[in-house]
Amino acid sequence: MGFFLTIALLVVVLGIAWRYLGSYMADVFEGRVRYLAWAERPFYRLLATSPEQEQTWKRYAGSTIIFSALFLGFGYLLLRIQGSLPLNPQHMGAVTPALSLNTITSFVTNTNWQNYGGETTMSYFSQIGVLTVQQFVSAAVGISVAITLVRGFSRRNSPTIGNFWVDITRCLLYILLPIAFVAGIILVGEGAVMTLAGPATIRDAINGVTQTIPRGPAGFMGAIMQLGTNGGGFFNVDLAHPLENPTALTNVLYICLTLSIPFALTYTFGKMVGSIRHGAALLAAMVIIFGVWVGITSYSEHTNNPAVVAAGVHSTVGNTEGKEVRFGDTSSALFNVSMTQTSDGAINSAGDSYTPMGGFGLLTGMMLGEVTPGGTGSGLYTILVYAIIAVFIGGLMIGRTPEYLGKKIQAREVKLAGLAALVMPITVLVLTAVAVSLHAGRAGPLNAGPHGFSEILYALTSQGNNNGSAFAGLSGNTAFYNVVGAIDMLLGRFAIMIPALALAGALAAKQIVPAGLGTFRTDNGMFIGLTIGVIIIIGGLTFFPAVSLGPVVEQLSHGKFF
Repeated sequence: MGFFLTIALLVVVLGIAWRYLGSYMADVFEGRVRYLAWAERPFYRLLATSPEQEQTWKRYAGSTIIFSALFLGFGYLLLRIQGSLPLNPQHMGAVTPALSLNTITSFVTNTNWQNYGGETTMSYFSQIGVLTVQQFVSAAVGISVAITLVRGFSRRNSPTIGNFWVDITRCLLYILLPIAFVAGIILVGEGAVMTLAGPATIRDAINGVTQTIPRGPAGFMGAIMQLGTNGGGFFNVDLAHPLENPTALTNVLYICLTLSIPFALTYTFGKMVGSIRHGAALLAAMVIIFGVWVGITSYSEHTNNPAVVAAGVHSTVGNTEGKEVRFGDTSSALFNVSMTQTSDGAINSAGDSYTPMGGFGLLTGMMLGEVTPGGTGSGLYTILVYAIIAVFIGGLMIGRTPEYLGKKIQAREVKLAGLAALVMPITVLVLTAVAVSLHAGRAGPLNAGPHGFSEILYALTSQGNNNGSAFAGLSGNTAFYNVVGAIDMLLGRFAIMIPALALAGALAAKQIVPAGLGTFRTDNGMFIGLTIGVIIIIGGLTFFPAVSLGPVVEQLSHGKFF
C-alpha cells in the first residue's frame, strides 16, 4: 500500500473514530451506555462500591496506586514461578529476578519495554495471563485518569472526581474488550498466528535441515497491544514478524488502532466540557506536530544513510537497511513515528538502522512528552498539563488571572502542571547521566561515539515516557539496566499521573467563571500555536543539549544536516 494512500486512509478512519468513538467514550464515562450493566454489577459487589460512591482525588489516586501495586507484585511472582505454571509447551523456566521486575513494571506502567525475546523467554501462560491481561488493565488506568481531569474542568464546586473502580470497569467492558475482540478477529483472519499448539517443526526435504518456528497466541495479543498503546509484542522482532503483522492491511490496522483512542479522547474532552471547539483545538495541536514529525522522519528515511554513502554504496530506494521490504522506507517511518508518538513503542523496522535524522525524529517525538497524540489517556492528561501552562503564559501576556474553560488557573494549578511537565525530563536526563558515568551503563551500547550515546539516551527516554520502543543496539538485559529502567518507568508513569489527579481535584472544586471581554480564548488558532510552542520549548530546550551529543553530532559528522 503506497505511502500517500496510507495517509489518506488514516485520515478518513481516524476522522470517523474521532467523531464517533470520542462521543461513545463520553457516553460511557457519563453513565449513558449501560447495555452491560448486568456484567458491571458483580464487580461492584465484589469491591463493595457503586457508581454513586464517588471518590476525592486522594482516594482515587490511592485506588490507582493500590490496584497497580497488586498487579505489580502478583505479576512478578508469576514470572518467577513461570516454569511450574500451565500452558508452557516450550518448557520455559523461571524469569530472573531483575528481568521479572523490569518486565512487570514495564507492563503495569503501559510501557511494554522488553529486555527479552518473547518467543524464547515467556511461556504461553505468561504471555496471556500476565502480559496480555496487563495490556488491558494499564490502558484502562490511563484512560480513567484522563477522564478525571476532564471532569475537573466540567464540574463545579465538586469534592469528588469519580470512582476509580467504576471507571476502570466501564472502560474495560465497553471500550477495550469489544474493540480488541473485533480487531483480533480481523488480524487472525489476515494470517496473524493464534495457537496454543507450541512451536512448529519443519524439515526441508531438499537439504535435510530441520527448522523450529515459534508460534503462539499472538493475534489477539496484537489487537490490545496496539489499541491500548502498549506495544509489547509476542515475538522479539515485534511487528516486523510476518506471523504477527502478515499483510499491508494488518500494518495499517495496527496504526489505526494505535492512534484511534488518543485522538478520539480530544472529542470526548470537548463533549464532556460542553465545547467541541476546545477538543478540536487540542486535536489540532496534536495533528500539526505529528504531521511535521512524520514528514521529517519519512523524508530522512527516503534518503541514503550517510554512513552507507560514505562507504561508496548508493541506493535509489531510500534507507532500506533494517526494514521489511514489503513495507518500504516511508511507510516504515510512518509506522514507527506513530508508535513513538503514542506511547505505544511497537516497531516494524529497526530504529538503530535509521539515518541519524530519522532516529532524531523517533527520539525527539518522545521527548515532547508523548502528547502528539500520546498514549491511551496519558496523552490527553499530559497535553492538558501543557495547555494549563499555555493558559498561564497567555494570562501573563494580557495581564489578568488565566482561565481555562471557566476555571481560574492559580498558583496551585500552575505548580502541579509544572511538576507534571518537568518530572519526565529530569528523570530521563539524570538517569542518562548516571548510565554514561558508570561502567555498567557504558557497557550496554554496542556502538561507540555519538551513536552509542543515542542508544543509551533513546532507551531511557523510551522508558521514562512509558513508550517502550527500542532503538536496538543496547544490551539492556543486565541488572543495571533492568533496575534503572524499572525506576525510570515508575517515575514516568506515576509521578505524572498523581499531579494530574491532584489537578483534577483542584479544578473540580472551583466555580466556573463566566467569560468576559478580557478572557484569553482557548479554542482558536492563537491558543493552538501557544500550546504547540509550550510543548516544543519544554521538550526542545530541555533535551537539546543531550540530542546534540547524539543524532545531531552523528549527522553533522557526515558534513550536512539534511
